[in-house]
Amino acid sequence: MRKPSLRRTCAALAAGTSLALTLTACGGTTKSDVKNDDTSAASAGTADPNAATKKGLTVGFLPKQVNNPYFTTADKGGEKALAELGSAYKEVGPSSATDTAGQVSYVNTLTQQQVNGIAVSAQDPGALCTALKQAMSNGIKVVTYDSDTDPGCRNAFVSQASAEDLGRTEVQLLARQIGYKGEIAILSAAQTATNQNTWIGYMKDELKDPRYKDVELVKIAYGNDDAQQSFQQTQGLLQEHPDLKGIISPTTVGIKAAAQYLSGSKYRGKVRLTGLGTPNDMRTYVKNGTVDAFELWDPAALGGLAARAAVALASGQITGKEGESFKAGATTYTLGKDGVITLGRPTVFDAKNIDTFNF
Repeated sequence: MRKPSLRRTCAALAAGTSLALTLTACGGTTKSDVKNDDTSAASAGTADPNAATKKGLTVGFLPKQVNNPYFTTADKGGEKALAELGSAYKEVGPSSATDTAGQVSYVNTLTQQQVNGIAVSAQDPGALCTALKQAMSNGIKVVTYDSDTDPGCRNAFVSQASAEDLGRTEVQLLARQIGYKGEIAILSAAQTATNQNTWIGYMKDELKDPRYKDVELVKIAYGNDDAQQSFQQTQGLLQEHPDLKGIISPTTVGIKAAAQYLSGSKYRGKVRLTGLGTPNDMRTYVKNGTVDAFELWDPAALGGLAARAAVALASGQITGKEGESFKAGATTYTLGKDGVITLGRPTVFDAKNIDTFNF
């Protein structure tokens, strides 16, 4: 059972001024030559959901990038949850969101420090595997959050929302805004980004529904999670398709850059924009009429669930196997295939609720 509440949803927060935005977790790329390990790292033995929650544990959080507002919010959620559970929190990590070698080094450091659990947002699905497997062989429980490794390299993955929910709901949001009629485009991150392509696959499938018979997807553009490129791609979409009615950008960098372009153009209020964004990035554009509604999840809730999953693993309440359940606060979560724990459906932000969020 998942939380039905409004709090939920990608990626690293776009920081800075003008078009100086950081890389998002929503749009992270993956290497095509990484060999997938489909064997989950669930430990041998049987879970005991009634086992006492251990106290005095230490869980190390390793985000893609420290001092990034998105991960700061997520990790603070982890810190709060651990305090409530009677355990200790620590955060380490690289200052660059592309420093994979740095992440490996920090995994090794946490292993040497003999923490009880590691919660990591992986920059690459395979690069951390050797280090994480070494940590697990030392009895450390490994949880990924926001961005996964290969399943065999961790015990469980805390996912922001299901890929299907994210893909379908973005189409649903935009279709309502354009009256289920007209040309639309997608402004994605990198062409190789696995998560983006998975969401886009569900978008295309959603568009097959007869209710979208008058909606036409005319272009998928790629801004490579770069603010300036995304800005230019938005401009190019509108020049190439002057009858465009709406854009979906499932990346926080892309949606903000697109909103910046639309806000200062003749298309504001005429071409609708939705996707995955953060309230702090998008507040101005919601209030000036550029954007009606968009989605994301609550990163603090994501970090909190990652912390609680790590403690549940360390307490023997779960091992990481499909079908196991554990309590996180007042909610019971059940592990899916490959040890995936889904936070819940994405939150929709609009003019009515956006000021109640700060991340």
